[in-house]
Amino acid sequence: MNVTLLIIIITCIVSYLCFENRALFDKLKHHPVSESKGEWHRMVTSGFIHANYMHLGFNMYVLYGFGNYVEGLFLQYFGTSMGRLVYLLLYLAMIIIADIPSFIKNKNNYGYSAIGASGAVSGILFIYIFLDPWGTLQLFFAIDIYAIIFGVLYLIYSSWASKNANDNIGHDAHFYGAISGIVLTAILLPETIGNFAHQFTTGIPF
Repeated sequence: MNVTLLIIIITCIVSYLCFENRALFDKLKHHPVSESKGEWHRMVTSGFIHANYMHLGFNMYVLYGFGNYVEGLFLQYFGTSMGRLVYLLLYLAMIIIADIPSFIKNKNNYGYSAIGASGAVSGILFIYIFLDPWGTLQLFFAIDIYAIIFGVLYLIYSSWASKNANDNIGHDAHFYGAISGIVLTAILLPETIGNFAHQFTTGIPF
């Protein structure tokens, strides 16, 4: 079993348990005030719980669609055992990094909390974009768009929405999760920087 599928299974199980047990949900969610008092586990466990089945299904669909591709890259570079470990640690790191800005901003705001794998999933998606910038993605399952163009629009929107939207969605986590995916991949695999530059400049399809 690959790591992507294992993450999906664990996330589905934990999310389901939290759907049925509000007390467990409250113990695992990202809550900066509690984290500042030592409950640091929340910065990881919050990435394995979701608000509802639609929230869970969308994140796991995106993770399944792009996670296998990204995991395969790490297996190729690091070997099977080490590649799986590095990929897992990368995923967990992106959950944490995506939560840091909201922790800093809300560590004295008792009413703030957040959940979901969106930060890490955004990171996985942007690693794919970093690796294959002129690949195509589908918006709304119908509209084809180049990955790099989608990525730029996504970052612009997430940055704007984090300051202006009032929709209870963790846009900060989306933005920083996406950026962390690219930065961590570039650190772990410096050769991907040259690969991106080459593909970006020579693979322009128009």
